[in-house]
Amino acid sequence: MRKLYVLILSVFLLALTTPASYAADNGSWSVYPVSTQIAARPYFYLSADPGQTLRDKVTVANKTGAPLTFRLYATDAYNTARDGGFAVRTVEERQLGVGAWAHPARSRVTVPAHGSVTVPFTLRVPEKAEPGDHPGALVALDERLESGDAATSSVAVQRAVGARIYLRVGGPTVPALAVEKVRISHHQPLVPGLGESGATVSYTLHNTGNVTLNPKVRLRAEGLFGRTLLSRGLTKVPSELLPGQRVRLTEPWRGAPQLDWGHVTLTASAPGTRESASTSFVALPWLMAVLAGAGIAAVVVIRARRGGTRPWPLGARGSGTRPWWFRVRRGRARPSVPVRPSRPVRTTPSRRRSSPSARP
Repeated sequence: MRKLYVLILSVFLLALTTPASYAADNGSWSVYPVSTQIAARPYFYLSADPGQTLRDKVTVANKTGAPLTFRLYATDAYNTARDGGFAVRTVEERQLGVGAWAHPARSRVTVPAHGSVTVPFTLRVPEKAEPGDHPGALVALDERLESGDAATSSVAVQRAVGARIYLRVGGPTVPALAVEKVRISHHQPLVPGLGESGATVSYTLHNTGNVTLNPKVRLRAEGLFGRTLLSRGLTKVPSELLPGQRVRLTEPWRGAPQLDWGHVTLTASAPGTRESASTSFVALPWLMAVLAGAGIAAVVVIRARRGGTRPWPLGARGSGTRPWWFRVRRGRARPSVPVRPSRPVRTTPSRRRSSPSARP
């Protein structure tokens, strides 16, 4: 049986007091920036202009009782589609930012038991690099494959830990947000009043600017005649929406109306930007919808039987027969009115012309 390989990557940062606690950690090893003389850094926060080269150091610490060998590489970051979490690309994927610009001095490193190794790296920003934020990470990957039971398990696991890199390239910064593809789906009981109704609001949050944003989203629903049905801030929003990233999110709405007509509006905001989008909805219980559909169908059938069908006249657009709702109103024929005859027109008498032979 062919095995499915899964990469488990830890890029979470624990903001505690000791320098080691700042590291991205999976319990067996950790990766973190070298501490400066001023304070320990929870991550790499770097700033550079296009064409500039930066130099820094990363530390890989082994917490196990045996030596470990890692592959060390840089990679780009992105937001996961599921919940907008911070994630990084694998070594096989194409790198366009930090993953292509940062290069550790050693691509593989062996760390002794309960020891640590510090590796320098350089980050060269291209001359034509776009201004704004370019997130990424330095990753220590254990290339060994782990599985519970090689005979029965079809999943093999690779583990990795990454230290985040937040790089800002000098130039104009443009914070911008967009709310896209707002949808609402209702969940109605079959019989009105016998069960709880609800709805699910889905939308796409898109960072259209060039800086990382911490967006806030507010949901507002209005019913018939402008009644406010719902107004609240949403909590299931990514705390870091990276530049250019889209995240599809959903929000449940418990107790949504069973019979109403209105619209929902989503407003996303962050420092320097604010954007809204809305969609309309019609809430109708299933039983009423079925009865209404059956009533409309019955009316159509009755009218069709009474009115019948008539063929389309020749030269009309399309073919087939006229439906019952297509009527041509005909007026009564009016009696003809005698028309006064016109006066005869006198014609000028023509003079008979003699033939050429009759001339003298």
